[in-house]
Amino acid sequence: MVVSAGEVFEMGFFSPGKLRSRYLGVWYKKDIDRSVVWVANKDTPILDSSGVLSINTGGILVLLMNSSNDIVWSSSKGSRAPQNPVAVLLDSGNLVLKDDRNDNNNNNPYKFLWQSFDYPSNTLLPGMKIGRNFVTGLDSFVSSWKSADDPSKGDFTLRIDPGGFPQMVLKKGNLTQIRLGSGVYFTGLPQLKPNPDNTLVFVLNEKEVYHKYEIRNSSLLVRLVLDPFGIVERLTWRYRTSS
Repeated sequence: MVVSAGEVFEMGFFSPGKLRSRYLGVWYKKDIDRSVVWVANKDTPILDSSGVLSINTGGILVLLMNSSNDIVWSSSKGSRAPQNPVAVLLDSGNLVLKDDRNDNNNNNPYKFLWQSFDYPSNTLLPGMKIGRNFVTGLDSFVSSWKSADDPSKGDFTLRIDPGGFPQMVLKKGNLTQIRLGSGVYFTGLPQLKPNPDNTLVFVLNEKEVYHKYEIRNSSLLVRLVLDPFGIVERLTWRYRTSS
């Protein structure tokens, strides 16, 4: 297991439900239900008890099926070759790959070689963006699980539609189910309306468009989950009382 510095999140292998398939995921460390917030190999499960996560010579995270040494999943290649690549699980739940040099920028998100926050699963965590980078073409969106026990891609997505004035849209396949608003106020999603506990952020410029939210109360662990039926749930866990 890999644990974040403040022991908020934990990363390791898990098998959902009664499945024997194994996945690499991130969950809340102190949550006895092990609520998974991110899955690496969601569409390519490990079919036996093996599995090794490592950094290859090119500075890329690779998940290997140890019995055959086949690559099950890998992170995307960064824009530059790192001198000393390291993987770190942050207290935000973000798994990052960075160049561990003694400079002032190695903890700057824009300096990360790769980060899991760019590739959400079915969960939107505080600080995680939904949107599109017009420079790199990266489209970050939330995708439902196929079922409660199957983290492979389901029917529903929550993403930014950049056409015209960008809006958040909930889609089933290619069909738009709901247009939720501009990002400043979501008429169709009460979970994302402004409240004292969170701050909504909407950014639109020539380089990117995105929505994210931040939590002001550090004792709250909040996540938005897109379930297999296309319902967005706002779930709150009080970290100090474990409730």
